[in-house]
Amino acid sequence: MAPQIEDSPISPQLYSLGKAATSESRFDSLSILPKDEPFALHSEYLNDPHPNKVNLGIGVYRTENGGPWPLNVVEEAEAQLHQERDEGRHEYLTIQGDLGFLPLARDLAFSFQEHELGLHRGDKDRIVSIQTVSGTGANRVGAEFLARSLKPRTVWIPEPTWGNHHAIWELAQVPIKTYPYYDFEGKCFNYGETVQLLANEAKGGDIVIFHACAHNPTGADPSKEQWMQLANLCQTKSLFPFFDLAYQGFASGSLEEDAWAIRHFLQSRPQLEFCVAQSFSKNFGLYGQRTGALHVVTLSDTGKVPQAVLANLNLLARSEYGMAPRGGSDIVKTVLGSKELREKWHGDLKHMSGRIIAMRQALYDELIRLGTPGTWEHILSQIGMFTYTGLTASQALAIRERHHIYMLQSGRISMSGLNSKNVCYTARAIDDVVRTVS
Repeated sequence: MAPQIEDSPISPQLYSLGKAATSESRFDSLSILPKDEPFALHSEYLNDPHPNKVNLGIGVYRTENGGPWPLNVVEEAEAQLHQERDEGRHEYLTIQGDLGFLPLARDLAFSFQEHELGLHRGDKDRIVSIQTVSGTGANRVGAEFLARSLKPRTVWIPEPTWGNHHAIWELAQVPIKTYPYYDFEGKCFNYGETVQLLANEAKGGDIVIFHACAHNPTGADPSKEQWMQLANLCQTKSLFPFFDLAYQGFASGSLEEDAWAIRHFLQSRPQLEFCVAQSFSKNFGLYGQRTGALHVVTLSDTGKVPQAVLANLNLLARSEYGMAPRGGSDIVKTVLGSKELREKWHGDLKHMSGRIIAMRQALYDELIRLGTPGTWEHILSQIGMFTYTGLTASQALAIRERHHIYMLQSGRISMSGLNSKNVCYTARAIDDVVRTVS
């Protein structure tokens, strides 16, 4: 039986006030925020019963048959780990992460080769690494670390960019400005306006976000000469570069080529300090394992600076997520630590990047055959997982409603969603909306 009010130590007046005070939620002031577009589109796609639907929205690799592909080398590494049955396989990692995984991840991101042992020891020792919850976690920890330690006045984010960059830096409470990354007429990297804006408006200590390769969403990357000039600009203006490395191996098909910009910035003199957020989601197909690392490059390879950086990163990691998950890093460590498995991984990467390149050619060829209005050479010149088609938001909506083809409203498509069974259908749909929708 419920207690009588008079038996309660709370007076009837306070009891009544308490009921009134809790009649409305304390969260009533919250707004319903927009859904994340790629994942919202993916949900719509899954619920669409149309037999010819095509998912070009979400950035995951798909096979010729349209399904996911656990990499052959990943399955081999998983089998090896299962056979070993390490009794410590479910134990905590250190807060920093797996100390066997981190040097391998670092050497991959900065393209250090075995034959260089000892050649760049000073550069290696400048790098402080911590394991993160994939690339998103690396971006988040990096943003929070820089916001607290450098207190930057501004972070410069490319326009367009991966949508999560804005949310991450807003949460870090760093004022955001954008630079005009993409030339919408030339359908290429807007080198001239990027350099002009940063040279004229960026201030010393500002952070600049760069995509290390396979820019998301445009697929348009700077040339090596342009990267060299961007490094010079960062030196001259005392800017702090922050590289997002999400697609190493997906741009050129070469791990070394895709890390070229990062390696160049590391070797630049006078030295630069910068960050690299590294993800293994795409190049290992470990989307749900959340495997990544944050690398902070300092000026000093000795003394307290690297130790202080690591201590502060560990504090953030401990408060954000405790420590990174070990399942994916066990797989990556097993592959990168074995010459045989590493070679097999290179083969898997070439297979994925090669199929994407083939789909670029097939889509381009069909659009040309159809005589689709406009120029389409950018489909071939852009690199990596995505193509910035040039379709408008109205055309992207129309192609979904008329043809059940799902793409972002920016016109970005994931090339691996195409295959020999749907590429001609997709080209005809693009042709239709280009001709009939502005």
